[in-house]
Amino acid sequence: MKRNKTKSMIPSILFMLCVVFSLGLTGCGSSSGDEKWEVVVYNWGEYLDPDTLDLFEEETGIHVIYDEFDTNEAMFPKVEAGAASYDVICPSDYMIQKMIDHDLLAEIDFENIPNIKNIGQQYLEQSREFDPENKYSVPYCFGTVGILYNKSMVEGPVDSWSILWDETYADNILMQDSVRDAFMTALKLNGCSMNTLDEGELEAAKNSLIDQKPLVQAYVIDQVRDKMIGGEAAIGVIYSGEAIYTQRENPDLEYVIPKEGTNVWIDSWVIPKNAPNKENAEAFINFMCREDIALKNFEYITYSTPNIAAQELIEDEEIKNSDIAFPDLTQYDNLETFHYLGAEGDELYNNLWKEVKSQ
Repeated sequence: MKRNKTKSMIPSILFMLCVVFSLGLTGCGSSSGDEKWEVVVYNWGEYLDPDTLDLFEEETGIHVIYDEFDTNEAMFPKVEAGAASYDVICPSDYMIQKMIDHDLLAEIDFENIPNIKNIGQQYLEQSREFDPENKYSVPYCFGTVGILYNKSMVEGPVDSWSILWDETYADNILMQDSVRDAFMTALKLNGCSMNTLDEGELEAAKNSLIDQKPLVQAYVIDQVRDKMIGGEAAIGVIYSGEAIYTQRENPDLEYVIPKEGTNVWIDSWVIPKNAPNKENAEAFINFMCREDIALKNFEYITYSTPNIAAQELIEDEEIKNSDIAFPDLTQYDNLETFHYLGAEGDELYNNLWKEVKSQ
């Protein structure tokens, strides 16, 4: 689905140098003979506080080898091919469903994860959409997709995806460079499910996106955040965690969930079936579910934590009660989570997206 979480180039570069150094010494699925003291983690870019890795190593003696991916779609074939042996991965909802469907995940032994008690029941229930028996995943972050707009550049209140088709803001609109997210905006605007396989509904959504294209300044991912902070665009489709960060940097920015509905997503920890260090993976997941560690990660990445115990530790009351970080989703209609639509569904969406991008 998702997101490049990078918030600062210097920490990212230093962090990646450490990653490269570690990989150079041991390699993924190390053959150093010390596998039992290692855990190999595959996660989104800067999607946790690096200090938590140091704390985990200090407390457990287990060395963390850390690798990063940019998209679910880039991660999946690498895991499927077994090109590298990872112990812990953090995919998004629909990709977890796909990995279960392809028999790529191991069942988690929850006796080794007592801190699962800190995860809110509502997030475990939502997870059942892609992990029906909660056997393969532990929620890590959640959020919504919405519209970020600059109040000094946009007239009147914003409450609908339709503003993305408003000619008033031609060349001032930023869209996500993601097939599912882009089609979600058009499908929701047209009153359809974002998981539809109805070819007529998808053709109409494709035509809507083609009609919109002349108004779009750029199809981007992480650049939405930076461009909006810098006032380079008036409106952008963004993930709620990024919206929290942008508002800290530019108070003119406002985030809304459109009235037609949107995507509510969950990223979760999973363990591949070929993980060489499964017990270490479970120790790592349990550590990440500890309330003080979950709080550190939330404060660092600004993506909402499903860890109820960590939520209670948040000292900033404005953030704690934020409609962006922890919204009352019962007040919104037509919220959905992305589903894996099968190989034929993937092909259908991808082909339609190619048609949009080629126009």
